[in-house]
Amino acid sequence: MGKFILALDQGTTSSRAILFERSGAIKAVAQEEFAQLFPQPGWVEHDAAEIWRSQLAVAQKVLKDHGVAAADIAAIGITNQRETTVVWDRQTGEPVAHAIVWQDRRTAGLCDALRAQGKAALIQQKTGLVVDAYFSGTKLAWLLDNVPGVRPRAERGELAFGTIDSWLIYNLCGAHVTDTSNASRTMLFNIHTLRWDEELLTLLNIPAALLPQVAASSGTVGHTRPELLGAALPIAGIAGDQQAATFGQACLSPGMAKNTYGTGCFMLMNTGKQAVASRNNLLTTVGWSFDSGLQTDYMLEGSVFMGGATIQWLRDGLGIIKTAPEVEALAMSVTDTGGVVFVPAFTGLGAPYWDAYARGAIVGMTRGTTRAHIARAALESIAYQTVDVLEAMHKDSAIAIKELRVDGGAARNDLLMQFQADMLGVPVVRPSVTETTALGAAYLAGLATGFWSSTEEISTQWRIERRFEPAMPAQQAKHHLQLWRKAVERARSLEN
Repeated sequence: MGKFILALDQGTTSSRAILFERSGAIKAVAQEEFAQLFPQPGWVEHDAAEIWRSQLAVAQKVLKDHGVAAADIAAIGITNQRETTVVWDRQTGEPVAHAIVWQDRRTAGLCDALRAQGKAALIQQKTGLVVDAYFSGTKLAWLLDNVPGVRPRAERGELAFGTIDSWLIYNLCGAHVTDTSNASRTMLFNIHTLRWDEELLTLLNIPAALLPQVAASSGTVGHTRPELLGAALPIAGIAGDQQAATFGQACLSPGMAKNTYGTGCFMLMNTGKQAVASRNNLLTTVGWSFDSGLQTDYMLEGSVFMGGATIQWLRDGLGIIKTAPEVEALAMSVTDTGGVVFVPAFTGLGAPYWDAYARGAIVGMTRGTTRAHIARAALESIAYQTVDVLEAMHKDSAIAIKELRVDGGAARNDLLMQFQADMLGVPVVRPSVTETTALGAAYLAGLATGFWSSTEEISTQWRIERRFEPAMPAQQAKHHLQLWRKAVERARSLEN
């Protein structure tokens, strides 16, 4: 057996490859960013071919640069940006169009039409999802109806649809497969039967021939072509990025919750074998599955579209910082926001609002407002959105969490983590390994191949790096949240 698990972490803005040791520690990391394409307002695309090239390049680089041979790799785990939609030619492997990214809002009108037809309850009952442009189903329908020649080719069985996990696996080994966690994000998959749903396919006019086979999250689905990484390596773990992060955070028992501060923010609470239906605009989703889906854990999830992407906008849109890490020092140069509240609804609002037409707003500015106040307000907006999600989660589950485990790039920001604890009123706990998305994919692959013996072994590897205790008086925190919610109302549905 090899000494390492290779995790391929294909994210929204970069592709990464991480080598994990048996202890769960990181041996090495390679990372490469790729282009973000914005062809029209509200549209977000990726070049799927560039994603594949970047992911292969970092996988090869992490092995070469650290002198790791293919024989040292026990298995590969894959985790991916979810909902991003790719359609490609089964013979040539060429995508028929750019990938439509999860953030893309072009199908908001189609979602409006589905709700007008009274289909929202049916879709939520079967899939656990709200009707929103976020999910893959309407993106796939758009590609079929708007890219010339695609629908007849799809009906002839010439094309394949997949989320990014499927696209990578196809290129790595030729298989057309996804796992239950990614399938559950398409709006086409019945999370109770764990099968593609014929009624939903008919509703969106999607040919079943396009769809991948659905496999367990932990289990070997194929072996890489030897010429890619030096040997035929087993692909043995697959999970969407947020489910993988939850697994990597060892939130393996009902009631445990984590929040990932990535491009977006994603809070997931483990509800065990029970798929808890949300009454508060959260999502019910598959967490992970073993043994071809016979052992499945479910989650409640709240999705925030603009987390770390808000900081990227300060850098790339406003130009008030040169690198994302600079935001903490800039924000700390003032004691508060000076009354400024930032609602980063650049691509609408996610949970619990689900307002596709909301747009970003900065309110409360005066002549005394500086870039530091805006930077601090941007950080605070990430924490406020997380509070909104957790409050909805508490209403649905009747579980009051004891702590929130955190990960992702922005979780390294101490100012944000302390403010988050203050707003939530519970401790925020940051683990020693914050690359929990990749770690979760590695764990799923390692469990399938015997690299790790059990989930109990994985739980013992989780370590705290820092614990942030609430320090702000509850009344002051409540006032902050009241101002935030007033600002949200000013940002909502400006076109209506």
